Amino acid sequence: MTSSVIPSSPTREDYARDYAAALAANGDETIFERDEPIGLFVEWLAQARAHEPNDPNAMALSTVDADGAPDSRMVLLKDVDARGCTFYSNRESAKGLQLADRPVAALLFHWKSLRRQVRIRGAVEPVTAAEADAYFASRARESRVGAWASDQSRPLDSRQALEAAVARETARLEGQEVERPERWTGWRVIPETVEFWRDRPFRLHDRLQFRRDGDRWARTRLQP
Repeated sequence: MTSSVIPSSPTREDYARDYAAALAANGDETIFERDEPIGLFVEWLAQARAHEPNDPNAMALSTVDADGAPDSRMVLLKDVDARGCTFYSNRESAKGLQLADRPVAALLFHWKSLRRQVRIRGAVEPVTAAEADAYFASRARESRVGAWASDQSRPLDSRQALEAAVARETARLEGQEVERPERWTGWRVIPETVEFWRDRPFRLHDRLQFRRDGDRWARTRLQP
C-alpha cells in the first residue's frame, strides 16, 4: 500500500502543464558541446544561487566507514576551482575519521527549483593550513567559538551541556582573536567523474557525464 504522504507519479496533464517551464530551464542543447565540467558546474551553481530559497551550495557528502558501508550527510561547498570542491569540518568528526582512513568521496548537489542535480566522485585531499586558517577567520566569531566548544560527533548529554561548553569557551576567549583549532580543517574533493542531470518530461531526462582522462576530460551523453 502506498503511503498518502508520498505524491503519486505525474500524469500526462501534469507533464503538459510543466513542459514549457521545463523546456525554458533545461532545453539548452549546447551543454552537450562543453569540453570540461567545472565551468558548467560554476554556471549552474550561479543559477542555483538566483533561484534556490536557501543554501544553494548545500551538497550531500558520502564517505565510506571502516566496514565499507557508505555514510552521507549534508555539508556546504565553500570553494570550487579547477582543483576541485572544498568544504570544512572537524577532522575528529565521523566524516573526518572516515576520510582519514579512506580518502575518497562522492558529492551530490540537488537544486529542486531548477530540477537539476550534479554528481561528483573522486579522491580527497586535505587543504593547506593556510587555506583552513583563511576560511576559519572569515567565519562569524560565534561560529569560531563553537568550533572550540563542540566535540563533533561525540555523545552529548543535553542541549544545556552544549550551551555550557559554548559559554565556557566564550569566557575563555574573551578579548582574544579566536584562532583555528588544529582539529578543524578542510578537504578538497578532486573530481574524477562529474555527471550533470536535468529534468525533462516523461522521465526522459538529460544526463551528461565527464570522466577525467589525464589532463583532459572525456565527455559522454548517457541515457536517462
